Amino acid sequence: MTTIDIETIARLAPSPAYVVDLGRLRHNLAILDQVQQRSGAKILLALKAYALWPTFPLIRQTLQGVCASSPWEARLGREEFGGEVHSFSAAFKAADIPELLSLSNHLVFNSFSQLERFRPQWEKARGRVSVGLRVNPQHSEGAVPLYDPCAPHSRLGIPRAAFEGQSLEGVEGLHFHTLCEQLFEPLARTAAAFEEQFGEFLPQMRWLNLGGGHHITSQGYNLDGLVELLRYFKQKYALDVYLEPGEAVAIGTGVLVAEVLDLVHNQIDIAILDVSATCHMPDVLEMPYRPQITGGAAAGEKACTYRLAGASCLAGDVIGDWSFDQPLQPGDRLVFEDMAHYTMVKTTTFNGIQHPHLCTYEPQTADLKVVRSFSFADFRSRLG
Repeated sequence: MTTIDIETIARLAPSPAYVVDLGRLRHNLAILDQVQQRSGAKILLALKAYALWPTFPLIRQTLQGVCASSPWEARLGREEFGGEVHSFSAAFKAADIPELLSLSNHLVFNSFSQLERFRPQWEKARGRVSVGLRVNPQHSEGAVPLYDPCAPHSRLGIPRAAFEGQSLEGVEGLHFHTLCEQLFEPLARTAAAFEEQFGEFLPQMRWLNLGGGHHITSQGYNLDGLVELLRYFKQKYALDVYLEPGEAVAIGTGVLVAEVLDLVHNQIDIAILDVSATCHMPDVLEMPYRPQITGGAAAGEKACTYRLAGASCLAGDVIGDWSFDQPLQPGDRLVFEDMAHYTMVKTTTFNGIQHPHLCTYEPQTADLKVVRSFSFADFRSRLG
């Protein structure tokens, strides 16, 4: 596995900055391409997880397109990525349907009511746009309810009971997305539950989308099992089979470079940084998620322990407690690892805090490129 040259990136990058290592991105894409070649399945990039479009020219050499959750994502995919665009939302606005039909190859509905409400429009696009339904196999594998599409009372996907008495005229595909950061075994169990409930409809379908949440590029993932499962559905039902991971594309590719601004003491030592949990890494507060820090360890494991916190006015803007070999000083650089997915796509400009620069790093040439920096004009334009 390729590793990221943290020392060089920390030295070259401005602070704060998200930096995506193109070598590590190529590593992930090679694994995903292996799955495509061996299984015959098509893999899409989930823009909700990773949408740094200056890297799309590299990604589209391997992946077949994108999946989008809104007209804006669909437009980004169409204009900057190319390939196939698959669009899904828990509910579509009527005003957005014409645009989505013009941008999408697949349009997936979350209910029979919306399928029928918009039938007059999508039927005119048949042959150019393939319509599908998202289903809910009601088989929960999620550990965190906030990220579990099969949690009780979930709004995502149509349960099997809701199919009774409904017409599937014009529906060409089924889609399920039930996982979050999981290995193959939860997918295998979910796929079995899906087939038991919805397998009777597959012979009349053209495609099946197994959604995202698959940690395909992480160590220990059962690639052989995945390939076998994809081949099974493709061959048994004569279907095109899709996967739409986001995190598996970007996992391990990016870091967030930060700087220590100040040190304060209130019963414990606290380091205030130029990055913020609430602004720049919201999963730290939502999941909760604890990133790795290069050279850092759990509190108390090394000589000097600090609570790391952001500079916003949110009292709970706390990233967590870490320990280091040496005392921290203002101006020291800290590097948060694996910070490409679900970071840049979820950031805010709360408090007007400086948004991190967006950078790429080419390990073959040790070239760090700033692809976007943000100014007061970007902050000002958000609200007027």
